Amino acid sequence: GAEGSTLMSYFSKNQIQALKPKITFSTLRDLQCPVLQSNDLQGKPEESCGTEELFEWLGAVWNQVSLDNKSSSFLSTYSCPEPNTVVEKAFLCTITGFIIPEKIIQLLEQLCCYFGEPKLAYWLTLTVHGFADSPVSWRESEHGFHKGGENLYNFVIFRNLDYWLQMAVGAHDDCPP
Repeated sequence: GAEGSTLMSYFSKNQIQALKPKITFSTLRDLQCPVLQSNDLQGKPEESCGTEELFEWLGAVWNQVSLDNKSSSFLSTYSCPEPNTVVEKAFLCTITGFIIPEKIIQLLEQLCCYFGEPKLAYWLTLTVHGFADSPVSWRESEHGFHKGGENLYNFVIFRNLDYWLQMAVGAHDDCPP
């Protein structure tokens, strides 16, 4: 009766709000960025940084950790890997919510258009995090929360449209296919 329709309207209204992703933008000025070469995953001393160094650097950027290695900092003495370059402006966009794979593909395609004109960026990244306490991960396995609940992948796309794909899962999870 009336109670059922009231519940239905409550859930449909709240589900729509829950599924609407939250988007935040920020501009990072004078950001130290690692120098990358698309054909060099390991990096070369004085020429380019490797994938692991990039992944660590991305973590610092996402968490707004200072990259200048000040000895007075109690939080972090992390510094940007060498070689690096200072980028006058970098854009960070965070989309939080339930996002279907088709939307991620769409985002990747739109990001690749950024290499058109003007050709300012040498590379860009798209990182997709699963929820730390998600019940499932890749394949048919349950997702092991244990310590950090790592459950993410990261695309690094270069101007020539080469790309790297990095994946991180917890120690007790199956590796992605």
